[in-house]
Amino acid sequence: MAIVFPFVLLATIAVIQASMWYYARQVALTAAREGLAAARSYQASPADGAARAREVLRRTAGDSLLGPSVLTTGSNAQRVRIQVSGTAQSMLPGVPGLRITQSASGAVERFTVPGG
Repeated sequence: MAIVFPFVLLATIAVIQASMWYYARQVALTAAREGLAAARSYQASPADGAARAREVLRRTAGDSLLGPSVLTTGSNAQRVRIQVSGTAQSMLPGVPGLRITQSASGAVERFTVPGG
């Protein structure tokens, strides 16, 4: 038992750490997608999308995504890109969490006329 238990404990910690990383990744992706939906709207700006992504992070991230940041680099008049970055929380003291970056991009909605 003394030989096997450390490996069982290590495997348990690894599964929990992977789950924490996956959850933080999903939070970042959800914020990026919500920001994209807001920024793609007719007459909206990338800043509107970034604000929406920050608001989603404020409501959902809690301690699971540390130091989140939202960027709109790569956005132009035709396409918008929202990128959310942060660090997943680590279970082991003194060990930094894994860096997470998720992004979403899409075409900006605009008014067009038939045949134009």
